[in-house]
Amino acid sequence: MSTHLPTPIPRPNAESRPLPGYRALLAVDAKDFTGLAAIQHSAVSMVISELVDRALTEAGLTDLRDTKSFPANTGDGVVFGFDPAHLPFVVFPFLRVLDGLLGRHNGQYVSPRLRMRASVHVGPLPEADGNGTARNDTHRLLDSRPVKAILATPGSEQTTHLAAILSDRVYQDVVLGGYTGLRPDHFIEVPATVPGKAFTQQAWLYIPSPSGHLLRNGIISAIEESATTQSKVGAESRPSAPETVEPQPTGAAHSQHVGQGQAVIGDVTGDFSATFGVPGAGQ
Repeated sequence: MSTHLPTPIPRPNAESRPLPGYRALLAVDAKDFTGLAAIQHSAVSMVISELVDRALTEAGLTDLRDTKSFPANTGDGVVFGFDPAHLPFVVFPFLRVLDGLLGRHNGQYVSPRLRMRASVHVGPLPEADGNGTARNDTHRLLDSRPVKAILATPGSEQTTHLAAILSDRVYQDVVLGGYTGLRPDHFIEVPATVPGKAFTQQAWLYIPSPSGHLLRNGIISAIEESATTQSKVGAESRPSAPETVEPQPTGAAHSQHVGQGQAVIGDVTGDFSATFGVPGAGQ
C-alpha cells in the first residue's frame, strides 16, 4: 500500500527572492549630546558630520565620502552605508584618524568637547533605503553596554575620545582575514547587550587611545562595573514589595519588647518565663 503525501501549495510569501547586495555600515554618535544646551545642538551636529568627513578624507577615503549610501544625520551622530571593499580602511586608519581629530578638537576648548562611539557592521541591505536587520544591529551595537561603559569610565575624559565596536562578522572577515592594518590583539571580545532590548551579540571593542586608568584597572573591569552599577540603579528604581504582617492565630499569645521587661498580648496558659538583663536568669 503506497502512501501519497499531499503536494504542498506554495504561499506567495514563501517564494525565494534575490538577496540584497551586502553593504558595510558606519554609525557614530556623541556622548552626552542631550546634555548640551538646545541652542548648541545644531552647530554641534554639523561639527560631528564635518569631523567624520574630514577623517574620511585624511584616511584616504574620499571616494567613500562622496558615494555614501542612504546617509542620515541622527542629530547626535551620522550613519551611512558604503561598499564593503572599503571596510579594511574604515577599521584602519579611519577610526584612528577620527580619534586624533577628536583629540585636537577637544584640545581647543573653544567649542563643546566631543567624545564619540562608533560601530561598524556589514550585511544585506536594499540600496534604496538601507532598511533592514543589518542597519538595526548597527545601531544596537552603537548603544550597547560595553562601548558606552568605556566613555563613562572616570579618569578617561581627557584621553579616550573614541570607543569603537565591530560586529563579529566584520572582525572575522576583515581583522582575522588579515585585510586591515590592525591585528587581532588590538581588539577585545565583548558581549554586546542593550539594556531593555532583546539584543545579544558577540562583538569586538577597539579603543584607539585608552587612558592610563583603563589600562591600569582593566577594560573588562570597567565594563563589568558599569553593568553592576546599572543593575543596582534598575533595582533601586523598582518599587519595593509591601511588607506583609502574618496574622496571629486566635487565642495565641505573643510578646512585645518594651522599655523594661516584656508585654504579653493574648491568652497565656501554663508557665511563662522571661529574662531581664542577665542572660540565663529566669523569672
